[in-house]
Amino acid sequence: MRRIAVGLGLVLAAAVVATVGTGADGGGGGDYKVRAIFDNAVSVIQGEDVKIAGVKVGKIDSLDITPQTPPKAAVVLNITKAGFTDFRQDANCTIRPQSLIGEKFVECVPTQAKPVGSPQSPPLPTIKHGAGKGQHLLPVTNTSTPVDIDLINDVLRQPYAQRLSIILDELGTGVAGQGAALNQTIRRANPALQQTDRVLKILANQNRVLADLATNSDTVLAPLARDRQQVADQFGQANVVATATAERGADLERVLARLPTFLRQLRPTLARLGGLSDQATPVLADLGSQAHSIDNLIVQLGPFSRAALPALRTLGQAADIGGPALVHSRPTIRDLRTFARNARPLAANGAALLSSLQRTGGIERLLDYIFYQVTAINGFDQFGHYLRAALIVNLCTTYATTPAGGCSANFSAATSSSAHLSAAQRRQLIANAATLAGRPAVQLSSTRTAPTSGRGGLRIPRIQLPGGLDRVLSGRRTPKPSPATSTAGTPGAAPAPSASTSVPAPSDPRAGLLDYLLGPSS
Repeated sequence: MRRIAVGLGLVLAAAVVATVGTGADGGGGGDYKVRAIFDNAVSVIQGEDVKIAGVKVGKIDSLDITPQTPPKAAVVLNITKAGFTDFRQDANCTIRPQSLIGEKFVECVPTQAKPVGSPQSPPLPTIKHGAGKGQHLLPVTNTSTPVDIDLINDVLRQPYAQRLSIILDELGTGVAGQGAALNQTIRRANPALQQTDRVLKILANQNRVLADLATNSDTVLAPLARDRQQVADQFGQANVVATATAERGADLERVLARLPTFLRQLRPTLARLGGLSDQATPVLADLGSQAHSIDNLIVQLGPFSRAALPALRTLGQAADIGGPALVHSRPTIRDLRTFARNARPLAANGAALLSSLQRTGGIERLLDYIFYQVTAINGFDQFGHYLRAALIVNLCTTYATTPAGGCSANFSAATSSSAHLSAAQRRQLIANAATLAGRPAVQLSSTRTAPTSGRGGLRIPRIQLPGGLDRVLSGRRTPKPSPATSTAGTPGAAPAPSASTSVPAPSDPRAGLLDYLLGPSS
């Protein structure tokens, strides 16, 4: 009985306090003002904070009393922080204690959270005329004023306990005709009752769902009870997963940081994949018609795969050996890359040159020139191939501004350069020619000379060339030795020619090289 009396006394005290307020002007500066109606605003003063989710978004601009019966407390909230000036019709405000000394602040929720895609609630209506004109009205149904703990503690002290007893004794008489108002006051005095009514209303609307839940829960819980060991193991595995996840927390944080960029790139990629799937539909249909053939191909690839295993193993061994070799060849590869980079201009010019030669036939013309040049200088007779060249070794090959040594520019038979050479000069010429040919110097014959015909009566010594060079130059072949003259000292053999014996002139019309250069001998 005493507990009931205390509760009724608290309700009556709240109703009495609700009739007291301070008059204030509802105007004032600010961009967004909310006129919140409370059942009472005990200990609320002007200038206190207005918070949303713990963030200060404004101040209490003024306090007022509504003209309705019973009167309510009108608290004007001036919202000054940008981003919080959009209160909706499902907004909610409550008065909470700021500290133990009794200061109060107003905490608000501009709008309730809704599922994604749900429409937002309409904005708060604006007062068109009267008190609070231009302000946004938040009705009393969207506000609450919890009973402070100090009021409850005051009831337990004397003489408040005696006074509460007197109030409770007289309460029946005072509220005899105010049952509806008392009921509303009790409901408004305790926000928990309001929330309970809302919960019960939601449950009443969902009674069919609750009935189905009770029926289906047995169906769901029966397999869980049967496999409770697996269910318990699931929690154990979840613990392991959570532990591993906690160990990789930094990596997961980086992944989540990159996730928005990935999702932005994923959308166009999925669009392209959709287009690819549309275009691949005919291909897949054709593949479906050839599925039997593809299956046979895969079956027949089995022996081939088994036969390829040794080759693959050998290839792996070669890769083990070739891998380090490739690593060691990196400097060479880098040098080759540098060489290729530097040789690129030369290669480009070479490519242009070769292309030009191929386009204009330059290579063919060069080969033609070599062929014709070789044909021009390469002769052939009964002895074989010979080179058409003239060996000019005389004193007239030296450039001089004045004639010297019997050399003149008149190339007649009477004034030939060879006709004015002395015996010593001719010996020097022969020695020089033999040295150029890589042979030892030739030996001159005896002083016996033979007159030359057609050379102005010039007499030149006949020379003997070593190694058969005289035979080659004179165009003669060496006769084979007969049995009677094969060796020296044999009876009847002809004496071998000595160094002092003159060599007869060749009978072949093709004179030798020395005869051509120095004049024919007798």
